[in-house]
Amino acid sequence: METWDILTLGVEPQHPLVLRSDAEARLVAISLRAGEALDDHQVHERAYVVVVDGEIEVEHAGGTESGGRGFVAQFDPKERHEVRATTDTRLVLFLAPWPGEGHPSQR
Repeated sequence: METWDILTLGVEPQHPLVLRSDAEARLVAISLRAGEALDDHQVHERAYVVVVDGEIEVEHAGGTESGGRGFVAQFDPKERHEVRATTDTRLVLFLAPWPGEGHPSQR
Protein backbone atom coordinates (compact mmCIF):
# COMPACT_ATOMS: atom_id res chain seq x y z
CA MET A 1 0.00 0.00 0.00
CA GLU A 2 1.10 3.55 -0.71
CA THR A 3 -0.42 6.68 0.77
CA TRP A 4 0.00 10.42 0.24
CA ASP A 5 -1.22 13.52 2.04
CA ILE A 6 -1.74 15.83 -0.93
CA LEU A 7 -2.12 18.91 1.28
CA THR A 8 1.33 18.52 2.84
CA LEU A 9 3.36 17.45 -0.22
CA GLY A 10 5.91 19.99 -1.42
CA VAL A 11 4.26 20.49 -4.81
CA GLU A 12 5.26 23.82 -6.33
CA PRO A 13 3.31 25.59 -9.10
CA GLN A 14 4.66 24.68 -12.55
CA HIS A 15 6.23 21.49 -11.10
CA PRO A 16 3.71 18.60 -11.03
CA LEU A 17 4.73 15.66 -8.87
CA VAL A 18 4.21 12.16 -10.27
CA LEU A 19 3.16 10.08 -7.30
CA ARG A 20 2.84 6.77 -9.12
CA SER A 21 3.11 5.54 -12.67
CA ASP A 22 2.48 2.00 -13.87
CA ALA A 23 0.50 0.21 -16.59
CA GLU A 24 -2.79 0.72 -14.75
CA ALA A 25 -2.59 4.47 -14.15
CA ARG A 26 -0.55 7.59 -13.56
CA LEU A 27 -1.24 9.67 -10.46
CA VAL A 28 -0.03 13.28 -10.41
CA ALA A 29 -0.28 16.03 -7.76
CA ILE A 30 -0.57 19.53 -9.24
CA SER A 31 -0.48 22.95 -7.63
CA LEU A 32 -1.93 25.95 -9.48
CA ARG A 33 -1.87 29.57 -8.37
CA ALA A 34 -5.06 31.61 -8.77
CA GLY A 35 -5.41 32.46 -12.46
CA GLU A 36 -3.10 29.69 -13.70
CA ALA A 37 -4.46 26.98 -15.96
CA LEU A 38 -3.86 23.66 -17.56
CA ASP A 39 -4.53 25.26 -20.93
CA ASP A 40 -6.88 23.80 -23.51
CA HIS A 41 -5.61 20.29 -24.18
CA GLN A 42 -6.51 16.63 -24.53
CA VAL A 43 -4.83 13.46 -23.32
CA HIS A 44 -4.80 9.91 -24.69
CA GLU A 45 -6.08 8.43 -21.42
CA ARG A 46 -9.30 8.77 -19.45
CA ALA A 47 -8.59 11.64 -17.04
CA TYR A 48 -9.97 12.32 -13.59
CA VAL A 49 -9.31 15.66 -11.88
CA VAL A 50 -9.95 15.83 -8.14
CA VAL A 51 -9.84 19.17 -6.31
CA VAL A 52 -8.14 18.64 -2.96
CA ASP A 53 -8.04 22.33 -2.01
CA GLY A 54 -9.05 25.56 -3.73
CA GLU A 55 -11.47 26.19 -6.58
CA ILE A 56 -11.40 25.63 -10.33
CA GLU A 57 -13.37 26.28 -13.49
CA VAL A 58 -13.39 23.62 -16.18
CA GLU A 59 -14.15 24.55 -19.78
CA HIS A 60 -15.21 21.72 -22.07
CA ALA A 61 -17.35 21.20 -25.15
CA GLY A 62 -20.50 21.19 -23.02
CA GLY A 63 -19.76 24.50 -21.29
CA THR A 64 -18.13 25.56 -18.03
CA GLU A 65 -18.33 23.87 -14.64
CA SER A 66 -17.01 25.22 -11.34
CA GLY A 67 -16.07 23.38 -8.19
CA GLY A 68 -14.11 23.45 -4.99
CA ARG A 69 -12.76 20.95 -2.50
CA GLY A 70 -14.18 17.53 -3.32
CA PHE A 71 -15.11 18.41 -6.93
CA VAL A 72 -14.30 15.62 -9.40
CA ALA A 73 -14.31 15.91 -13.19
CA GLN A 74 -13.89 13.00 -15.60
CA PHE A 75 -12.83 13.37 -19.24
CA ASP A 76 -12.94 10.77 -21.97
CA PRO A 77 -9.74 10.04 -23.90
CA LYS A 78 -9.02 12.87 -26.37
CA GLU A 79 -11.77 15.09 -24.91
CA ARG A 80 -10.60 18.73 -25.07
CA HIS A 81 -10.75 20.72 -21.84
CA GLU A 82 -9.12 23.49 -19.83
CA VAL A 83 -8.75 23.58 -16.05
CA ARG A 84 -8.31 27.05 -14.53
CA ALA A 85 -7.67 27.83 -10.86
CA THR A 86 -9.86 30.62 -9.51
CA THR A 87 -8.01 30.46 -6.16
CA ASP A 88 -4.72 28.80 -5.20
CA THR A 89 -5.53 25.17 -5.85
CA ARG A 90 -4.17 21.69 -5.24
CA LEU A 91 -5.34 18.92 -7.62
CA VAL A 92 -4.85 15.23 -8.12
CA LEU A 93 -4.87 14.01 -11.71
CA PHE A 94 -5.49 10.32 -12.50
CA LEU A 95 -4.74 9.10 -16.04
CA ALA A 96 -5.80 5.56 -16.93
CA PRO A 97 -4.68 3.35 -18.47
CA TRP A 98 -1.12 4.68 -18.61
CA PRO A 99 0.02 5.37 -21.23
CA GLY A 100 -3.15 5.48 -23.30
CA GLU A 101 -3.54 4.25 -26.86
CA GLY A 102 -1.81 6.66 -29.25
CA HIS A 103 0.44 8.20 -26.57
CA PRO A 104 3.79 9.26 -28.14
CA SER A 105 5.65 6.81 -25.88
CA GLN A 106 3.84 3.95 -27.66
CA ARG A 107 5.46 4.59 -31.04
